[in-house]
Amino acid sequence: MTLLAVAQLNSQNDIDANFAHVERLLKQAKSQQAELLVLPENFACFAAGQQAITAQRFDELKQRIEQFAFQSQIWIVAGTLPCPYRPNGDPIADGRVRTVSLCIDPAGQTVARYDKIHLFDVQVADGVGSYQESAVFEAGDEIVVAKTPFGNIGMMVCYDVRFPELALQLRTQGANILTVPAAFTHTTGQMHWQLLLQARAMDSQCQVLGAAQHGWHCEGKRQTWGHAMATQSQGKILAEVTDAGNQLIVVPFDVEEQFNIRQAMPLMQHRKLM
Repeated sequence: MTLLAVAQLNSQNDIDANFAHVERLLKQAKSQQAELLVLPENFACFAAGQQAITAQRFDELKQRIEQFAFQSQIWIVAGTLPCPYRPNGDPIADGRVRTVSLCIDPAGQTVARYDKIHLFDVQVADGVGSYQESAVFEAGDEIVVAKTPFGNIGMMVCYDVRFPELALQLRTQGANILTVPAAFTHTTGQMHWQLLLQARAMDSQCQVLGAAQHGWHCEGKRQTWGHAMATQSQGKILAEVTDAGNQLIVVPFDVEEQFNIRQAMPLMQHRKLM
């Protein structure tokens, strides 16, 4: 059995302060013998209109979180960072960036990079109203599964969790765990966050780790739902953050138990494409 940690943050526009909060949660996760910490979307900086500016520091911020992983001797799924170039190194046109989630090993090496595929272009009945990520971000186009000693991690980000076909593709490619760094709006999170994490776990028979932003950001203009949560491979909630602010949950993952769940109900073998 392996212990896995999931973070909730209230990130703001002060990158150094945000990293200080991350470092404290890393120490807490390590003290509880966790082997992985999943951080939320926008963990390093949550500020309106600063994605392109933060993206120019991508390599520096990547090295900083890699150093944290090495110092703590822990795996990290580093939420998301905005990045100005594609995985092959090509710069992104039109001043846009990509939302990038990194999987970093205890040696401080990035072993996988996932670029968010589904962009949040929607209308929400909240104070912001219209969200159009495609105006700032370029969508990724590659499914990513990171291999670790305790299981394979299928990498998702926030809005991706609404698309069951992605979770199923990750399962097909060997995922045991799905990581979902997120910054769900308070409105959509209240309606769907828990439901979506449980549904993707049931669809894929993977453990799902939903790291979340919580509270007010962008000088009081954005509110996120929080409720960082972990489910086991049948959709049962293992733990949930119910308090405000920077918090941590630690949950068990047993790959043998997951194997037995999948053997008892072989959904992938039974699946028929219509």
